[in-house]
Amino acid sequence: MKFDLNFFTTTKGLFVFLVLLSASSIIWLGIDMNNRLSESENIITVSATSEVYAKPDLALTVFSVLSEAKTVAEALQDNTAKMNDIIAFVKNQGVEEKDIKTTNFSVYPRYEWYELQSCSSSYCPSGERTLVGYEVSQSLQVKIRDLAKVGDIIEGAAEAGANQIGELQFTIDNEDLLKDEARGKAIKEAKAKAGALADQLGIRLVKITHFSESGETPTYYPSYAKAPEALGMGGGEDVSIETGENKISVTVTLTYQIR
Repeated sequence: MKFDLNFFTTTKGLFVFLVLLSASSIIWLGIDMNNRLSESENIITVSATSEVYAKPDLALTVFSVLSEAKTVAEALQDNTAKMNDIIAFVKNQGVEEKDIKTTNFSVYPRYEWYELQSCSSSYCPSGERTLVGYEVSQSLQVKIRDLAKVGDIIEGAAEAGANQIGELQFTIDNEDLLKDEARGKAIKEAKAKAGALADQLGIRLVKITHFSESGETPTYYPSYAKAPEALGMGGGEDVSIETGENKISVTVTLTYQIR
């Protein structure tokens, strides 16, 4: 049996070449990973929070009408008439149609439980459920941009037929502008903090490698006095509205590569 010496030599050389190539790749990969690890460790992170306060320029409230009647038709007729009166009043106060939205409409049967007067069977139930009528409920969300009219609109809606009024909130129509302002202040403060920290530690800031942001959603705490007379409870006091101020808060976190 004969062997081709040239073939053996070529194959052996190729094998040695591949082994050396693999070894050099492993060494290069190890050096690269060490460099990345070293770079990732040379960082500092700073955070800053900025708050902006502003008076609300928009009020949101919900007017609801609950009607009860023997038939669905009667309940619908009463509910529709009252809601139409509320909508007409609200529009007459300068509220635009785009700021009026129906958020709920429902029809439910009404049952009452009656005790049985007599029972001839061996087992007598405690009573029976009887259909006595229907309930129709409709809710209207209204945006009021003229805050000076909030009290008058609430009272007028109650007089027009709204028997449930709630969810009054004072908000800002364009909060994004205030968020931008708060974010800009927070970034400026974070950069100043990073610069001062670098001077104290004797390091140099190279570049920002990471940025994150979080914000605090404004919580609305409306303060108002009800109008008992307008809601059918007597009293006759005017509705008093205090809008207060809303707080927009933004926190930013900056990560710097350092040397």
